Amino acid sequence: MRVLVIGSGGREHALAWKIAQSPLLTKLFIAPGNGGTGKVAENVAIDITDHKAVTDFCKLMAIDFVVVGPDAQVVAGLGDDVRAAGIACFCPSKAAGQLEGSKGFTKALCDEMGIPTAAYGRFDSEAAALAYLYMRGAPIVIKADGLAAGKGVTVAMSVEEAEAAIIDCFAGTFGASGAEVVIEEYMEGEEVSLFVLCDGTDILPLTTAQDHKRAFDGDTGPNTGGMGAYSPAPVMTREIYEETLERVIWPTVKGLAARGTPYQGVLYAGLMLTADGPKLVEYNARFGDPETQVMMLRMESDLLALLHATATGTLAGHEVAWKDQYALTVIMATQGYPGHYDKGSEIRGAEGIDSDTLVVFHAGTRREGARLLAAGGRVLNVTALGRDVNEAQSRAYAGVEQIVWPEGFCRRDIGWREIARTSI
Repeated sequence: MRVLVIGSGGREHALAWKIAQSPLLTKLFIAPGNGGTGKVAENVAIDITDHKAVTDFCKLMAIDFVVVGPDAQVVAGLGDDVRAAGIACFCPSKAAGQLEGSKGFTKALCDEMGIPTAAYGRFDSEAAALAYLYMRGAPIVIKADGLAAGKGVTVAMSVEEAEAAIIDCFAGTFGASGAEVVIEEYMEGEEVSLFVLCDGTDILPLTTAQDHKRAFDGDTGPNTGGMGAYSPAPVMTREIYEETLERVIWPTVKGLAARGTPYQGVLYAGLMLTADGPKLVEYNARFGDPETQVMMLRMESDLLALLHATATGTLAGHEVAWKDQYALTVIMATQGYPGHYDKGSEIRGAEGIDSDTLVVFHAGTRREGARLLAAGGRVLNVTALGRDVNEAQSRAYAGVEQIVWPEGFCRRDIGWREIARTSI
């Protein structure tokens, strides 16, 4: 197959890295790619928000299969337009992609299908949202309804913090994404992510991971798109896994199919493991970032075959195999992220340190001749394998130490929850 991957982040570098290993592949392109993806694919300077430009390129280069990475392109319906051009595409429909594009949509589906989730209210005016807040009190969770690059969620421990978050949303901080606000009860527990492929009818559960959303050590600081992750997440026991499939995943798949909008793609379920069992925090309608980086390092199966089967409704009978190891990734970000940050600082030492147990996936990077420059907030994903989380963590941070980038920073405690459990 001739394949085009859409996106420019660490998730897309990891997907391209794994797809490049497939015996089914004849040629791999990535649009637009980044400073690291050129090692595994041919970078293509296409405006991925221009769907006609994407489909024209596909026709020109005889692309057989398109893999869409970013949430914005899922929600914008790129998959629909690629399929309308007669090309197979791994991407949910725009209608099904509302699982991520609208938190209110997902909450309504949960109500309809009896899927366990936090109690909530949905508001399109600041006054109504504030009235609900004052009635409920804190702690409480404030969410911009639409996409906000992982930054539209505030876990408010005080009414004043929640009030500021609501005012921010309606003041336009998140643009159209904040035109509606979802306010949820605060759920006690530990978060974990479960990834499942779905071809509209059948599912193939992949694996679990735990992300670290806060910017700084000890889970402090503002929410980000993710500062690191590890996989698998043992906190998701076999019993919790089975309960999640039965009470969360299958009702979602059946509910969307019954609506006439079957889900074809990867379901990324963010879960809270509460005293009352697993509850859905949110859905994403694409692979996670940085969870993809750790999953791809662990996966032994042919990713391209699995994605194509998902996109073509032929997933039944497929299985997936994983290395009997843990993977852990540390995000190196530009100082100031997730707030204001400068671009263009030079990164040294990130090249040539990959091995059987360590891979540096690029996110916000670009090349200027022989120089590697930072071009975004989250910039490098230093990802390692190990017999346990401790070993994977040690190898990842040893990789970090080889990279010279004074303008960057990272958390130093990725994997801390599991390490704390196993060191008792």
